[in-house]
Amino acid sequence: MGALSFLKESIFADDYASQKGLLQSLDPRIKTVTFLLFIIHILLTKNLFILLCLYALCLLLTLWSKISLGFFLKRTWIFIPLFSLLIAIPALFNIVSPGEPLIAFKIAGLKLSITRQGLFGATLFLMRVVTSVSFAVLLSVTTKHFELLKVLRVLRIPQVFVMTLGMCYRYIYLFVEIIENIYRAIKSRVGTKVHYKRGQHIVAWNIAYLWNRSYHLNEDVYKAMLSRGYRGEPVVMDDFKVTVKDGLWLCFVAIISAAMIYLNYRLKA
Repeated sequence: MGALSFLKESIFADDYASQKGLLQSLDPRIKTVTFLLFIIHILLTKNLFILLCLYALCLLLTLWSKISLGFFLKRTWIFIPLFSLLIAIPALFNIVSPGEPLIAFKIAGLKLSITRQGLFGATLFLMRVVTSVSFAVLLSVTTKHFELLKVLRVLRIPQVFVMTLGMCYRYIYLFVEIIENIYRAIKSRVGTKVHYKRGQHIVAWNIAYLWNRSYHLNEDVYKAMLSRGYRGEPVVMDDFKVTVKDGLWLCFVAIISAAMIYLNYRLKA
C-alpha cells in the first residue's frame, strides 16, 4: 500500500501544478521549450561544475515554485538515478577505465584499483542523469497533465503518441485503484496471517483476475473517453497566453544559457 501511495503521489501530483509558484505561472509552451534547452545543456556539457550549477538552479526553481524539497528529492533520487549508479560502479575500476590509480586493493587474488579517470567518468554520468531527471520531473510536477499533452501537440509530436500517453495516464490511475481494492478485499476476507501455500494460490488467482480485468478495462476506458467528447486531441479550458513574466523568463534562460556556453568554453581552454 505504501508503494501504491508513492506511485500515486509521483504520477498524479496535480496539486503542485495548481499552486501559485514561479513555474506554474509560466506559459506551458515556453516552459517546456526552455526546460528542453536546459536538458540539452546537461547532455552536452562535460564539466562537473556546470552540472552542479544547473542542479542548484533546478533546486532553486523547485523552492520558488512552492514545491516541498523533500517531495522533490525523493522523486528524483529514487529509481533512475539509483539504477544509473549501479551502471556507473564498474566504470570506477581500472578494468573498465584505465588510468591514474587512487585506491588499490585485491579481491580473490585479482588486483583492482579505482582510477581518477573512472571516478570522474562515473560522477559525470551520475550527475547528468540526476540533473536531467530533476528538470524533467520539475516540468511534469509544475505543469498540468492536459496542458503538457497539448504542448506536445504544439511541438508537432504525432497524435498517436500523445493519445497513447493520455490513455496510459488514465489507465494507470484506474489500475492502481483496482490493486488497492483487491488488496483490501483479500485482507478483509483472509486476514494477515496465511499459510504460504494458500497465499501463493490467492496471489496467482488474483494475478489472473487482474490481467483479465485490465484487458477489458482498457477498452472501457477508451469508450468512456469517446463518450465524453475525446477525439484524440488534448483539450484545456484556458488558452495559452504569453505574458510579460514569460518574456522575463526567456531573458533569464538566455542569460543562463550564454553563461553556460561561456563557462564551457573557458574551462575547456
